[in-house]
Amino acid sequence: MKKDTKETRQHILDTGYKLIVSKGFSSVGLTEILQSAGVPKGSFYYYFKSKEQFGEEIISNYFREYLVALEDIFQLRGESAYKRLMEYWRRWIETQSDSCVDQKCLVVKLSAEVADLSEPMRIALLNGSSQVVQRIAQCIEAGIDDGSIVKSNAAVTADFLYNMWLGATLMSKLQRNADGLQQAMRITTSILTNNTVT
Repeated sequence: MKKDTKETRQHILDTGYKLIVSKGFSSVGLTEILQSAGVPKGSFYYYFKSKEQFGEEIISNYFREYLVALEDIFQLRGESAYKRLMEYWRRWIETQSDSCVDQKCLVVKLSAEVADLSEPMRIALLNGSSQVVQRIAQCIEAGIDDGSIVKSNAAVTADFLYNMWLGATLMSKLQRNADGLQQAMRITTSILTNNTVT
């Protein structure tokens, strides 16, 4: 595939992501995506068989980039695993603010919408989320090893924390404030250090 072809495909994906994370998958039509990207309809179908396959690729692309960013945080040198994990949650809160439209959590935005709408998109979301949870579990295990995180079943703890943060993010959208996310941070600290929530 030529470089400009790859760039065009990625440009369509990036444009579609911004629209979908802002409006939702069903609310964004193909015409709007093409107009925003500045590409003809034929170009879209050269890269994607359908809007559903396009949505599936947006999800896969999102998680590829997300996991790279996650690795950057989890490999911070000179920090305990606990501090690295807490930095991840701190950035989660930061990117869910109203000023960070392009970085909103695609999982929160699409999970309820596409779970019954598209099986391939549901599986793409599930697979991507599972990789994130697995990486969080590995960081928890590293924290148990270095003594910065209390002993627990890392996989179960990671699953619980990720689900809690997704729920807190959804509630923050409904309440239009970060109270739920701040509470999730306090509970996360309590779970990982065995300190009482205040």
